[in-house]
Amino acid sequence: MLAWQVVAPGPIASRPLRRAELPVPQPGPDELLVRVRACAVCRTDLHVAEGDLPPHRPHVVPGHQVVGVVAGAGPEVTGFAEGDRVGVAWLRRTDGTCRFCLRGAENLCPASEYTGWDADGGYAQYTTVPAAYAYRLPAGYPDEELAPLLCAGIIGYRALRRAQLPPGGRLGIYGFGASAHLTAQVAIAQGARVYVLTRSEQAQRLALALGAVFAGPADAAPPEPLDSAIVFAPAGTVVPVALAALDRGGTLAVAGVHLTDVPALNYERHLFRERTLTSVTANTREDGRELLELASRHRLRVSTTPYPLDRADAALADLAAGRVTGAAVLVA
Repeated sequence: MLAWQVVAPGPIASRPLRRAELPVPQPGPDELLVRVRACAVCRTDLHVAEGDLPPHRPHVVPGHQVVGVVAGAGPEVTGFAEGDRVGVAWLRRTDGTCRFCLRGAENLCPASEYTGWDADGGYAQYTTVPAAYAYRLPAGYPDEELAPLLCAGIIGYRALRRAQLPPGGRLGIYGFGASAHLTAQVAIAQGARVYVLTRSEQAQRLALALGAVFAGPADAAPPEPLDSAIVFAPAGTVVPVALAALDRGGTLAVAGVHLTDVPALNYERHLFRERTLTSVTANTREDGRELLELASRHRLRVSTTPYPLDRADAALADLAAGRVTGAAVLVA
C-alpha cells in the first residue's frame, strides 16, 4: 500500500516525510483494519515530522484524523461490520486502570498511546485502531469534512470546555486554523460572542463569515474585555497578549500539544484579579462523542483544502508555511 513515513525528523525543508510502499497492516485481536478514505493534516503531524515531539516509533506513519471504512477485524471485536464508516482520532489506547482513567481523565493516562506517533496512522491507504477507540460518525457530512472533526474539532471542543466560558460570554480565539474555525462555530451555536485574533487576513474574513463579531490582527486588543480565550497558535508570545485581554476572573486555555517559550509574565498585568491560565492535553473519548453528537445537531461549516494522498508531503509543507485556510485533507 502507499504510505508516508517520518524517516528522519527535522525541518520540513529537509523532507522528513518520505513516500513508501508498505504491507497492509494486520489488526490485533481487539483492533479494526480501516481502509482510509480521508485523513486531515494536523499541526501535530508537523510537530512529529519536525521533531518537536520526540520520536516514539521509528519511521512512523503520521495522521490521526482518519475517516474510513472497516475492512477487517480481530477475533475479539464485536459491534462492527465490514463497510461501516468509522473515525480514528489521536488518542489510541489507555490502560483503563490508572487513577486518571478511573476518575474519567483518560487523557492524562501515563500509559496512553497516540495514533500517528506511537502507532502508524492515516497517511496511508490502510490503518488500524482498537475498536474501543473508534468513533461512530454522524450522517450528513462527506468524508473530507468529517476528518477534521476527529482532532481539530475534538481538541477545540475540549479547549472550549477548559476555557470555562460563561453562558453568553465573550470568547477570544488566537489563531484561526483548522481547530479554531470549528471551535468558533460551536461557541456561537452555544450563544457566545466570538472575537478572533489572527495575522491572516484571509482567516479574518472567514471568521467574520462564520459569525464572529470581531476579527483583527493577532497582537490587537479586542474591542472589549474577554471572559475566556483560547490560544491555538503555537507561539508562546501570544500567551501574555491573550492574558492581558481577559476581564476579571477570565480563563485562558492553551490548546496546542507544542508551544514555543512563553515570555515572562507580569503578575499584576497578566494574572491578578483571578485570571486563570490552563492547558489542554489530548482528549477523552467522551469529548469526542459529545463533539460528534453536537455536529449531528448543528451542521458545522468545515473549511477544507483537499490533497491526493500522493501529495501528503506538499500538504504538510503548505501547512508549515501558512498556506492552508481551514484544514488540509488527504483524500483517497
